[in-house]
Amino acid sequence: MTVATPAKQQPLNADELRKIHAYWCAANYLSVGQIYLLDNPLLQEPLRLEHIKPRLLGHWGTTPGLNFLYAHLNRIITSQDLNMIYIAGPGHGGPGMVANTYLEGTYSELYPAVTQDALGMKQLFNQFSFPGGIPSHAAPETPGSIHEGGELGYSLVHAYGAAFDNPDLIVACVIGDGEAETGPLATSWHSNKFLNPVYDGAVLPILHLNGYKIANPTVLARLPHEELESLFVGYGYKPYFVEGSDPETMHQLMASTLDSAIADIQSIQREARIHGFTKRSRFPMIILRSPKGWTGPKEVDGKKTEDYWRSHQVPFSEMASNPEHVKLLGTWMKSYKPEELFDQNGKLMPELGELAPRGERRMGANPHANGGLLLKDLRLPDFRHYAVEVADPGAEMAESTRILGQFLRDVMKQNLDSRNFRVMSPDENNSNRLNAILEVTDRTSTAEILPTDDHVAPDGRVMEVLSEHMCQGWLEGYLLTGRHGFFSCYEAFIHIVDSMFNQHAKWLESCIDIPWRRAIASLNYLLTSHVWRQDHNGFSHQDPGFIDVVTNKKAKVIRVYLPPDANTLLSVTDHCLRSRQYVNVIIAGKQPELQWLDMDAAIKHCTTGVGIWEWASNDKGSEPDVVMACAGDVPTLETLAAVDFLRCHLPELKIRVVNIVDLMTLQPNTEHPHGLSDRDFDSIFTTDKPVIFAFHGYPWLIHRLTYRRTNHQNLHVRGYKEEGTTTTPFDMVVVNDLDRFHLANDVIDRVSRLGNRGAYIKQIIRNKLTEHKQYITTYGEDMPEIQNWKWQYYNAPPVEKQGSSMIETDDGSTAPSEAGAEGTASSRS
Repeated sequence: MTVATPAKQQPLNADELRKIHAYWCAANYLSVGQIYLLDNPLLQEPLRLEHIKPRLLGHWGTTPGLNFLYAHLNRIITSQDLNMIYIAGPGHGGPGMVANTYLEGTYSELYPAVTQDALGMKQLFNQFSFPGGIPSHAAPETPGSIHEGGELGYSLVHAYGAAFDNPDLIVACVIGDGEAETGPLATSWHSNKFLNPVYDGAVLPILHLNGYKIANPTVLARLPHEELESLFVGYGYKPYFVEGSDPETMHQLMASTLDSAIADIQSIQREARIHGFTKRSRFPMIILRSPKGWTGPKEVDGKKTEDYWRSHQVPFSEMASNPEHVKLLGTWMKSYKPEELFDQNGKLMPELGELAPRGERRMGANPHANGGLLLKDLRLPDFRHYAVEVADPGAEMAESTRILGQFLRDVMKQNLDSRNFRVMSPDENNSNRLNAILEVTDRTSTAEILPTDDHVAPDGRVMEVLSEHMCQGWLEGYLLTGRHGFFSCYEAFIHIVDSMFNQHAKWLESCIDIPWRRAIASLNYLLTSHVWRQDHNGFSHQDPGFIDVVTNKKAKVIRVYLPPDANTLLSVTDHCLRSRQYVNVIIAGKQPELQWLDMDAAIKHCTTGVGIWEWASNDKGSEPDVVMACAGDVPTLETLAAVDFLRCHLPELKIRVVNIVDLMTLQPNTEHPHGLSDRDFDSIFTTDKPVIFAFHGYPWLIHRLTYRRTNHQNLHVRGYKEEGTTTTPFDMVVVNDLDRFHLANDVIDRVSRLGNRGAYIKQIIRNKLTEHKQYITTYGEDMPEIQNWKWQYYNAPPVEKQGSSMIETDDGSTAPSEAGAEGTASSRS
């Protein structure tokens, strides 16, 4: 095995070498200045303590390597007119990203106060990691960035997401050797098995080995050369090595290596685009081994600093107490010869400014790094055409996500030519009943495909890999560069991407306040195979807590929907696919379930987000005795079954049924734009009646959302309380006290006027729960009356009687007498 060898060892003539080195020095100078200086930006007077920031924040160690690469990428962009963006994966290398976008002019165009002169340079330094200024990492405020500098582990998967369906784009992705130790990054190397050079752009991974993390050596930096090369050959790459510390040698080697790597990429793409895809190619990658804190102080206070962990953040501090450190800083900054880089007014020397690309070829100005500039609306079919016919509530059964799959199939079909819509799933597309999408496209793979493989092709648009991290990262990169997508996942395992969701939500929130950032398509999750239908897989698969994580974020960017049936799911999904700058979480079951609303009613219900289901209520024209609220498909089923049970046994009871499809309506409108006003909330939930709330997730979230409401003290929430096992579907709700019998019991306990009359009904409830346990342990499935239950009251006239006469049946339970059962069904569960 041999190392890939650059074609030309000395591509830079003397003048080119001098200029590219000076440009690198300018970026390094500006980076150090951002970390340390408040004033005296050009060092035109002796450096004093008052010129230095009192609190020193930032990361120097990785920055000179990032600057080195940026300068060389600028060179090849200019020489070959390349369309390229830059992803800086290593930690908080923000000083370098800011410095380079300032040198190329993008920064001053977007932030006119930061001018390209001494005054602007002072502002550049002042704002960095300073109150009221900018973050210390590559953040949304940084031009050219689609990747938050603190997101260790996700740079490479973001890069591939950006490259999919962007045939002219090259994504230069710098991966820090600390970041390379994370699980998501280790998996991301396999993204090359999903890249099709016919239709996709290219990713040029650059693994930056500078040896150390905060205080420890890195794993990959300590691998022998042959082992490191074998690792990346095994991943399917063609590795080039650029190693050393001598600037002249390193400049020539990097220039030569980039020439070779870009030539490789162009050769692969040309072959594929002329002759079609035949087999997966070995795309190039670069392994850059350079000193940590390169060009910085070699020693501080007699301790090794350059090429060591001590240069990771701020190489030295304690400026007020150690005057020698002030001198050391001045010497370090003057080593870059700022007088040769900038004129007396602080403007970059013209001959150096010419090294940067022009216009949108600048990596800081490339529109792919501001994806909203490129975003085009999806062509969407009319979701109403996929409606389930619902003649009466609860009369039909359907698999809601299977119906949704038909809609998504046609979304995919109508956007195939645009190549701007992909579906992600961790090997669960068919499991989640979205099979119909495969009628118009395949699963993506550029690895070996066998004749027996099912719907797998190099040009497929369903992206399945058993890594939630990769699905999330691909989708984020895809959205951030101006496209659309949809991510379905088992509910319990979406937690794997909690931190990725957090960072993306923070990114969106920050972008709202950045005028030049254009809105991108929303990140849409479908969480299915959810907690209440994971009875067969057991406790490990039962967790609805992602909603709690999501609702921690600002109302400006998050939305949570719990459609109770297929038609509401269609309406919600259509809305989410049209939306911008949100994270939309949709939770819906995939199993056959009763359907409640026809399409007209579903649209109206989803538009308001919450509403009284008049057809299930009997309190119209009077005060309800109780409000029974529900959010989620299974909680809705159990609530309606509880209402059915209560209206059978206590027909005089006035019950109001409220369904919530948009969870954020529960918050006050002062907290969330979808929230109900206090007046509207009180009109629906009353100010003094008991509210029995059946919720899909953990109960305390509902209390958190409603704690300011007038009637909160009467709110009783049932939901998942971490009781799970391998059992039957109905037993899952029973063990969590969310079943129809527990809900009915809650009503009896809280409607005070029932008094002792409820004792007999509670006895029925206890008997039913006992029967249930005996039945499932004997037969291994739920009782027929549970499995076959349907809503019985949809055509029933309102019951006028104010009493309930009960008779004893042969089995010892009670049922309404003929006199008290007018208009009711003949049997009840």
